[in-house]
Amino acid sequence: MNRFWLALFAGLLLSIAGSGAAATPRFAVSFPKEKSATPLDGRVLLILSTDGSAEPRTQVGVGLKTQQIFGVDADGLAPGKAVNFDATVLGYPVESLAGIPRGRYFVQAVFHRYETFHRADGHTVKLPMDRGEGQHWNLAPGNLYSTPKKVDIDPTRAEAISISLDQVIPPIPEAPTTKWIKHERIRSELLSKFWGRDMFLGAHVLLPLGFAEHPDARYPFVIFHGHFPETIGGFREEPPDPNLKPKYDERFHLEGYNRIQQAEAYQFYKDWTSPGFPRAIVVEIQHANPYYDDSYAVNSANLGPYGDAIEYELIPYLEKKYRALGAGWARFAYGGSTGGWEAMAVQVFYPDDYNGVYVACPDPIDFRAYTVVNIYDDENAYRADAPWKTTPRPGMRNYLGHISSTLEEMNRLELVLGTNGRSGEQWDIWQAVYSPVGADGYPKPIWNKTTGAIDKDVAAYWRGHFDLTAILKRDWDKGLGKKLEGKLHIFVGEADNYYLNNAVYLAEEFLKSTKDPNYGGEVDYEPRAEHCWNGDHTRPNAISRLRYNQMFLPRIVERIRKTAPAGADLKSWDY
Repeated sequence: MNRFWLALFAGLLLSIAGSGAAATPRFAVSFPKEKSATPLDGRVLLILSTDGSAEPRTQVGVGLKTQQIFGVDADGLAPGKAVNFDATVLGYPVESLAGIPRGRYFVQAVFHRYETFHRADGHTVKLPMDRGEGQHWNLAPGNLYSTPKKVDIDPTRAEAISISLDQVIPPIPEAPTTKWIKHERIRSELLSKFWGRDMFLGAHVLLPLGFAEHPDARYPFVIFHGHFPETIGGFREEPPDPNLKPKYDERFHLEGYNRIQQAEAYQFYKDWTSPGFPRAIVVEIQHANPYYDDSYAVNSANLGPYGDAIEYELIPYLEKKYRALGAGWARFAYGGSTGGWEAMAVQVFYPDDYNGVYVACPDPIDFRAYTVVNIYDDENAYRADAPWKTTPRPGMRNYLGHISSTLEEMNRLELVLGTNGRSGEQWDIWQAVYSPVGADGYPKPIWNKTTGAIDKDVAAYWRGHFDLTAILKRDWDKGLGKKLEGKLHIFVGEADNYYLNNAVYLAEEFLKSTKDPNYGGEVDYEPRAEHCWNGDHTRPNAISRLRYNQMFLPRIVERIRKTAPAGADLKSWDY
């Protein structure tokens, strides 16, 4: 072979080697027939981690310590058939497998299973039904996942790395019933009709001291709104475990916070069962659904009539069974974050059915401050555009203002976890609750999940249906103000991690301007307090968040006594 052909051949080899060096790692994920003999719908998630201290599926989040995840939709995936992950698959935080550097990783895959719903509105959609875990893709019973394994990622590797979904997440045990705590679950006719299959509402009921000994007593009824509760939270009948190994809590920068939680839970039990503590029935609701761990307790085009189902099916059932007074003057709600928004929403949308609400660190109650976005005036959710620069909008901070995530990053994680608003995460549930139904049957996006461009038609729909401040302004002089007089109490930290204080400032401007009647409630802040401050100026946030019941029940009883109608029962439960 002459020198020309030798040089040409050598160049070709170098070209092939060079292209191999630039190749992208690839993965092929499948499940064996013994895990499911029938095809499955869902979302296949691939997680890469450099941290071997826990399973990769538990290490994905919006904070700085998140590990890497990619996602692919799977429709009718048959056993043995692989879902392929290559450079075209969207990831978070790194957008593509092409950006993953050479190295050794702990790798795991999860198949988040979807169910097909034939809704009453004529749409057929595929969504992940909650299975008792509170809408967590990494914990949902029945989901398939792989045993974590170490993988050496080499960009020159030609073949795909095979991952077998060889495990199934087991069912979640039912919470135990005790003398104090009861568990209820009812089929909702309203929700079942909407979703085209049986749908249920659950509740955990905390009974007062003397409930069995006073069969003629009837009690105030209090709903503690919040995220999906496994049981009554923060109630412990035994003293703290002296052998509990202390764990450091990064959120509150506290060593042994798990011990503090047990101590506070036991203190609540002692307070609840003491002779002088207010007698009431406290309820935590389970209303997980195909989009999130709860429904936001309102009627919604995408979730169905959860508000009416809770108000007119679940609450009457519970009040009758557990001898509640069964009237609006003796019914209250409180909660924080999601639960704070829910408490305020049920008071606004069902003004005669509650005598007051305590609203802590609520999700945005004014969409002019949808965290840091004004959905009416801003053009883009992810960045503030100016003639000479583009500035990313922050999504999460600490009390010093240090940013750990941007809005674009938070939304991209959700897009990786699930297309069509199926991530089961925060921005997607806000969109599912507040938006009209899109042509495809899924929630119509408030903004483009990739670019951040805001849809003004959707924003207008949000304003008329779920912007609580806008609704108060619209209806205050039409009779709503009179029904809410003295009922709204709102608390938020001025360093809320998700900027939820911004919307409260705007709501306060309106509430304090009200006349005939004046709103007659309170709006209060704590400087430097992060999420989720609830009105206690005497304790650190880490402690006060564990004391909602002790804080608010005495105030509830005081208002009941002052506002009860003539002839109301104020004695049977006062023992």
